Amino acid sequence: MSELKRTPIYPEYEKFGAKTVDFGGWDLPVQFAGIKHEHEITRTKAGLFDVSHMGEIIVKGEKSEQFLQEMVTNDVSKLQVNRAQYTFMCYENGGTIDDFLTYRLSEDEYLLVVNAANIEKDFEWLNEHNTYGDAVQIENASDAYAVLALQGPTAETVLQKVVETDLSEIKMFRFLDQVNIPKIDAQALISRTGYTGENGFEIYIDADKGASLWNLLLEVGQEEGIEPVGLGARDTLRFEVGLPLYGQELTKDITPLEAGLSFAVKVNKGVDFIGSEVLKEQAENGPDRKLVGIEMIDKGIPRTDYDVLVNDEQVGFVTSGTQSPTLGKNVGNVIIDKKYAEIGTEVVVQVRKRQLKAKVVPTPFYKPE
Repeated sequence: MSELKRTPIYPEYEKFGAKTVDFGGWDLPVQFAGIKHEHEITRTKAGLFDVSHMGEIIVKGEKSEQFLQEMVTNDVSKLQVNRAQYTFMCYENGGTIDDFLTYRLSEDEYLLVVNAANIEKDFEWLNEHNTYGDAVQIENASDAYAVLALQGPTAETVLQKVVETDLSEIKMFRFLDQVNIPKIDAQALISRTGYTGENGFEIYIDADKGASLWNLLLEVGQEEGIEPVGLGARDTLRFEVGLPLYGQELTKDITPLEAGLSFAVKVNKGVDFIGSEVLKEQAENGPDRKLVGIEMIDKGIPRTDYDVLVNDEQVGFVTSGTQSPTLGKNVGNVIIDKKYAEIGTEVVVQVRKRQLKAKVVPTPFYKPE
């Protein structure tokens, strides 16, 4: 057994009662005070997440835009400096290698923030397809960063206490680099992005300053009700608002269009990218299967990989499912044959040895105000 990797924040977990688990080779907190409690804290006050396990890959050089245009589904040419963009890398068959944010740091430099389990795979894929020599340089900078996500209605109030920059100037999917945090003598990249559906920020800081920032935010945010939040609530929060999880809603066998994420797939951007032929066909004719939401009619929770049936025939499978902490309902995402994707369609979920009724419902399950 190889030893689990730990983030720069790991030594701080214990003082908040963290219960850690093996998450893709990382020793990470699944919860502190409890998943439902942390979920509610993030929806109503402010949750602080350690997401330092995420990967950071820098792509720079005079041909970096051209290279990325050929590698990702979104239109990088539309991405201005100090803005972020959600995108995918795909295989030739349209299946998803990864979904990530691209930050344009300057005209010729980009920061790709990739999923932790995909860091090496993404880095190798990018290098393997770099035909531009020294005009495109690719660096895995993951070890250099600690990353904190501060999410929830009071997140801006908390963060404003430790920075001099006016955070109201950072709009959604925009960021500022080298923001001063005087109390810990550090600078950070601060972006108005997140994975919860709530207002908030993701903060990229030197790895050796991560723990100081973690403690500082928890200290100054007490009045606003800030608490540390683990992976369990991070998953229920993203699930309720319809954000995909790589390995579940997106995989090597599920295309971004099957997952209903066409807004980040620009098949007509004027540049062929890997997988564009298949994705263009799906965009024009519609994929044969779709990601839809279901709500259980019978008592039971639809879990990942459970079969979905109609007339005893398998027509799909569950990608994610839980009891929604906000709604108190048992709901799930399923990839299903498009014939059965209409709202109101009744299906059956095979829950172990039981066949339980469910119906297709609109998503997202929850829309924050």
